[in-house]
Amino acid sequence: MKVLPRYPIFIPTRGRVETQLTARMFKRDGVPFRLVVEAAEAEAHIKNWGIARVLVLPESNRGLVYSRNWIKDFSTAAGDERHWQFDDDIRYMMRLHVGRRIKCVSNIALAVAEDFVERYENVALTSFNSKFFVPVTAGFAQGQWPPFYLNHRCYTDFLMLNSLPLRWRGRYNEDTDMTLQVLAAGWCTILFNAFLINTPTTLTAPGGQMTSAAGSYQGDGRLRMSRELERNWPLVVTTGRRFQRPQHIVRDSWQKFDTPLRLKPDAKPVKDYSLWLKQVGKTKSVELAKVAAEHQ
Repeated sequence: MKVLPRYPIFIPTRGRVETQLTARMFKRDGVPFRLVVEAAEAEAHIKNWGIARVLVLPESNRGLVYSRNWIKDFSTAAGDERHWQFDDDIRYMMRLHVGRRIKCVSNIALAVAEDFVERYENVALTSFNSKFFVPVTAGFAQGQWPPFYLNHRCYTDFLMLNSLPLRWRGRYNEDTDMTLQVLAAGWCTILFNAFLINTPTTLTAPGGQMTSAAGSYQGDGRLRMSRELERNWPLVVTTGRRFQRPQHIVRDSWQKFDTPLRLKPDAKPVKDYSLWLKQVGKTKSVELAKVAAEHQ
């Protein structure tokens, strides 16, 4: 029997009718999902993906925060305990293994994350880290990265507890703001390194919620983003410069949030889904080729 995630997956999208990377990934891996779209793009998405995979928002031009809150309300009304939200530009997922990032099927990654989260009473928000923030170049030995960060920023993809009385808000950095809301309310967040996502570099993919009509990243958008978060969280967030651009900075790199995980009394171990390595093409990496040969 094929392993599938237990919670529904939603992909809020705008301006990327022909470049649905995340949807392609899930379709390739046989994972159910639904695109959440505005009315003007609904017909094109239905043509590409079928009516069963498309949900149409009741209002248009309201932005990503509106879409995220609508998805949460929709999932809650359907009786789901949790739900997934994925950005629409994820190429594929990766497994951090023996010091290397190796492409893997998404269904297993989601199922493992769900199993892990369900072992605890107080995890409200979960994400997979980006491969860009988990480098494995020479000098980063196996074991350099923990399997997850506790109480860290969640972004790009989210497994969210529907019973949270919290709302996505603001125009910018809604992911960081939601993470801070969750942590300030005494819940825990999990950012996985054991499984990673591979996305295009920010602003290199055409379309998208943050480059459309709202123009959130255009002009001085990054400075406005950081300032808005700083106003909402003046004791936690400051505005500085990173990567040669304005960037919000969370005090002490999130380390002040120290709520521990609370294991459920009846918690079960995460299942063994029997992942195995399979070489599907040539690789330029001598080390990866060696790893593949050892697992033949």
